[in-house]
Amino acid sequence: MANTQKKSEMPNAHLHQLFVDELRDVLGAERQLLKGLKKLSTAAKSDRLRKAFQEHHGQTEQHIERLKDVFASIGLSARGKTCKAMEGLLNEADEIVEDFQDSPEVLDAALIAAAQKVEHYEIASYGCLATYAELMDHKEAKKLLGETLAEEKSTDELLTKIAMAEANVS
Repeated sequence: MANTQKKSEMPNAHLHQLFVDELRDVLGAERQLLKGLKKLSTAAKSDRLRKAFQEHHGQTEQHIERLKDVFASIGLSARGKTCKAMEGLLNEADEIVEDFQDSPEVLDAALIAAAQKVEHYEIASYGCLATYAELMDHKEAKKLLGETLAEEKSTDELLTKIAMAEANVS
């Protein structure tokens, strides 16, 4: 199995350190997002949007567990790092809540925009990770990362549906 091969025998071994670094980054991002989703959920005016944020919080907990499995599948312990991109996206979401808290007709649309920026970051991260895993023949990692990628895309689609049905219309 490729996951137990020496790094030098692994296909596309030059990607290994990048793969591990990106795994640590996205693990940190998911942990940061747990706190952010609680804030978004509390700020949301729409019950449907609040529920979507709460459900994604549960999914995010699963994503963290899945990432731990990805690390284990390549023989490493799960260790995250502070994700500066997620930090910035969540700071921006906090600003949106502050800027639009007195405009309930706009707040949910702004929250969805902030959340979709997060989702797009995650989609890009998991897409790259799944590609790296495939190129290095990390089959289990590829499968697990693909599951999370699909869930992130589904969340993005749900946010668009909520925006178009409720938040972006009068």
